[in-house]
Amino acid sequence: MTLAIAAVLIFGVQDALTKVTVQSISPFQLSMMRFWSFAAFSLFLVARQAPLSQAFRSRYPLLQVVRAVLLVVDIWCFAASLITVPLAEVQAIVLVYPLLATVMAIPILGEKVGPFRFVMVAIGFFGALVIVRPGGLPFSWGVVYALGSAACYAAYLALTRKVSSHDSTATSMVYVGVVGLVLTSAVGVFFWQPLGGIELLIVAGVMVLSIASHGLMMMALSRAPASVLQPFNYLGLPWGIALSYVIFGHLIEPGALAGGAIIVVAGLIVMAREQILARAGRHHPPEAAEESPQH
Repeated sequence: MTLAIAAVLIFGVQDALTKVTVQSISPFQLSMMRFWSFAAFSLFLVARQAPLSQAFRSRYPLLQVVRAVLLVVDIWCFAASLITVPLAEVQAIVLVYPLLATVMAIPILGEKVGPFRFVMVAIGFFGALVIVRPGGLPFSWGVVYALGSAACYAAYLALTRKVSSHDSTATSMVYVGVVGLVLTSAVGVFFWQPLGGIELLIVAGVMVLSIASHGLMMMALSRAPASVLQPFNYLGLPWGIALSYVIFGHLIEPGALAGGAIIVVAGLIVMAREQILARAGRHHPPEAAEESPQH
């Protein structure tokens, strides 16, 4: 649990540095440079365990590519949302992803979702509407990007659960690293601009923190089920609020805080109920991806 908490805290700092960076360089360039480091990290880890040619063998190669593309689009959207939307509000909005994953599990995994979970999903969406209500956070493209980020990550999680029934974690990591590297580079090269000394230092910090946070979360997942660690991801909201105030001088608007709290409570209720049903042997709780935090 300590590892998971440390990973979430590092992810928050990474997101804050991302917000600083995208004010002057393109989210596409930043994402490309992030995947340079992540691809090297994932390939290094996998190569230590088995030949890379073996890791590329998948029963679901097309789904593996699709999930990698979804993760790239998620990162693009998240970075783009930070250009105009405060960090705390973005963190609150994207926390709808576990609830969205519940809905997406129906077509992707063939799961049956009962009225209780549908009600919780509706409550979560109500929380998002509270954040962007009239007089609250202005509805803008930044908000759309934040919602798009949550939707892409939710679909990514559902597909990860699908492929993990036959493919190893190493295979999933390799596909994310390589497909992400190719896609972000193919797009990011058109948005390249030289970086100044400070910009280069911040981008390097984002790259290092990305590897550190993913590494810590992977270590945490090797010691505890993802369903146990998932609630710790909600620590990202109060941490994001604190970072937003300390670094950017922005204090989250009370209505947005209330909306975020509604989303968190709805998500935690769903998770708690899944755990109760699992212990009763009536249901298997959803497992998150090997890259459990969203960013």
